[in-house]
Amino acid sequence: MIKKIITYTLIAGMAFLFVWTFWFLYQNSQKKPVIFQTDSLFYSDVVQKSVSAGAIVPRKEVAIKSQVSGIVDQLYVEAGKYVEKGELIARIRIVPNMVNLNNAETNVTKAQLQLEQAETEYNRYKKLYEEQLIPQAEFNRYQLDYNQAKETLRAAVNNYDIVKEGATKQAGNATNLVRATVSGMVLDVPVEEGGFVIEGNTFNEGTTIAFIANMNDMIFLGKVDESEVGKIYKGMDIDLHIGAIDNKTFPAKLEFISPKGITEDGAIKFEIKAAVHIDKKEYIRSGYSANADLVLQRRDSVLVIKESLLQFKGDSVFAEVETKPQEFKKQLVKTGLSDGIKVEVLSGLKPTDKIKVVVEKPKM
Repeated sequence: MIKKIITYTLIAGMAFLFVWTFWFLYQNSQKKPVIFQTDSLFYSDVVQKSVSAGAIVPRKEVAIKSQVSGIVDQLYVEAGKYVEKGELIARIRIVPNMVNLNNAETNVTKAQLQLEQAETEYNRYKKLYEEQLIPQAEFNRYQLDYNQAKETLRAAVNNYDIVKEGATKQAGNATNLVRATVSGMVLDVPVEEGGFVIEGNTFNEGTTIAFIANMNDMIFLGKVDESEVGKIYKGMDIDLHIGAIDNKTFPAKLEFISPKGITEDGAIKFEIKAAVHIDKKEYIRSGYSANADLVLQRRDSVLVIKESLLQFKGDSVFAEVETKPQEFKKQLVKTGLSDGIKVEVLSGLKPTDKIKVVVEKPKM
């Protein structure tokens, strides 16, 4: 009797295990229903813009150069100082060229000899003229030669002083003194006291002593792609975002678009300039990096949809509209302006429509 009970129990257990296994496998083989999320249309502004990377620089930046070659004897300014036009910036100690110095000395000697000869002739003919032995016209010729000899000597001495010292003693003109040619802030002084500088001439630009600029007149200097240059125009408003100043936008106005493009990283770029309006309370340094938002097109308070909700097939645009709970129908949509995130809906959808959220867009 006990054996029968045990046998029936084992048979019942195995039957239950078989039925449970079959039911478990059947349940796992059934696909779970997919619940699709939906999203709605809404009203918003759509702004299509181009971003131009560049920098904030002074409109006019002047490089002050030395008129003579020599050694920087003393600097009177440093970066950040404001200077007026004509203010002394540096003094150069002349290191004369020996060939030029020798030629200047020779010219002085020749001029002295010519003056001595002219003076002797002048005094002799002056005495003859006073004794009325020669006419005045002949005396005037020797007087002119004497005066010209004095001027020649003066010029030779001045030239000698300039070659040797960089200045003339008589006139006080100092070519070795470097002065500001404009008023503004000193941006940089790329030389040091004791450094050698060369003068600008036909063959080289010369050594720059200092850079001076008007920091109250700043511009944005950037580039735009050739695909967008035709959509911008002079006088359009620009929003500037300066990297060194967070959470603040600076207004600017486009005032220059280069007529010639340049190749940069395989693309054609066009240089642009925009006048920046800066509050006097803000201190903007030259060279700050900045991004300019150029508004190409704009739509205010229009019906829009997230671009990720749309499906594209060729030139056609579709959206899956919910007709009943979890039942959707493809609807042809006519779109307008897009900013890359949301797009304007011109027709095909209503503000009350629920649009199916496609997790992964099917490949068309």
